[in-house]
Amino acid sequence: MSFDIHIIGGGLAGSEAAWQLAEAGLRVRLSEMRGGGAMTPAHETDRFAEMVCSNSFRSDDAENNAVGLLHQEMRALGSLIMTAAEKHRVPAGSALAVDREAFALEVTQAIEGHPNIEIVRERIDALPDHPTIIATGPLTGSKLAEAIAAETGQGALAFFDAIAPIVHRDSIDMDICWMAARWDKGGKDYINCPLDKEQYEAFVQALRDGEKTEFKDWEKDTPYFEGCMPIEVMAERGLDTLRYGPMKGVGLDNPRTGRWPYAVVQLRQDNALGTLWNMVGFQTKLKHGEQVRIFRTIPGLENAEFARLGGIHRNSFINSPRLLDGELRLKSKPNIRFAGQITGCEGYVESAAIGLIAARFAIAERTGETLPPPPPETALGALLGHITGGADAESFQPMNINFGLMPPLSGRQKKAERKKAYTDRAREKLAGWLEREPVAEPA
Repeated sequence: MSFDIHIIGGGLAGSEAAWQLAEAGLRVRLSEMRGGGAMTPAHETDRFAEMVCSNSFRSDDAENNAVGLLHQEMRALGSLIMTAAEKHRVPAGSALAVDREAFALEVTQAIEGHPNIEIVRERIDALPDHPTIIATGPLTGSKLAEAIAAETGQGALAFFDAIAPIVHRDSIDMDICWMAARWDKGGKDYINCPLDKEQYEAFVQALRDGEKTEFKDWEKDTPYFEGCMPIEVMAERGLDTLRYGPMKGVGLDNPRTGRWPYAVVQLRQDNALGTLWNMVGFQTKLKHGEQVRIFRTIPGLENAEFARLGGIHRNSFINSPRLLDGELRLKSKPNIRFAGQITGCEGYVESAAIGLIAARFAIAERTGETLPPPPPETALGALLGHITGGADAESFQPMNINFGLMPPLSGRQKKAERKKAYTDRAREKLAGWLEREPVAEPA
């Protein structure tokens, strides 16, 4: 081979991975199908790191926000994406927003100008046998998606990804809710929020009336999974559809009344730490503001804080907790690593961050070293840990970085001080990790 490692995909994750590898002195072959006669339905150019749906990297507050903390950690690791974003940022308050065209051009010129990177405009349809990082994103080409599905046995990767909201455990009112499994089978595994007849009927009407997101033209023909229907679509099928479906109260004795509730909303633990709880069966295409308004009418969730709101869009991602090891290698074919949104992380920053750490693992492997993963108390380590084992493989869905992915804080903090306590702890842990991990100079 005329290269040390092959990267497939020139989005944010692939570009960041290529840069990290090249800066470490490794020769990179970067394959990108755009510009080689192929194009995705969402992209408009053949530039690297093109942002297709937003110009925002979200909050840049590293003191009180998990994504801002991730920005800071990536800067400390010489991130090309963060350097380009800073150079082309536009006014957006405390958020980091960029001029999308200038940002993509900056990244493209950096990649094109690096002597260790060979750019090949080509489509890859099969899984290579040499060292590779696949960073093809949620619009992975059909042939490669089929090859991934054949290798992993996970079936089709292209579908409408209907995502249920996730609630922070400490924002749920347990004076109203209680913990139990239906018919008391399996232990007290669910948090149950009871609704009476009046509350239920008002809730169903709110779902029907709520403002929904619209599909893009290229998404309209992608099917739902019948077993993963949006909650508001089920509500439109009849008044009692939800009460005999995901909101049935049968077999759930409310300890405060001794009776089954008329209807119930159940939440299931979503991560190993028990800090995040998934609203079971509540996949939705309601607009985000509508979700907050409507779901806070559920008894016990009046003050709910959401780690993630629901959504629905065409997506492709693998079941990373089941398929990948702790260094993002495919267990059945360890010469291949995955990075970016195809691993089940959500968001531009998170995608680039996983590209960065995948490259760092590949560098260490190539040079015969062992790189310990970033500590789980850091934003990078928490995100990596979630997609490689911290999440429940049975209900795995794409996730943004949030404090709920990190180990709980020790001791008691006032609510206003909790976020800064997370970021202070993360910086301390990252500093200790960096003492063991060589850091490239900033781009």
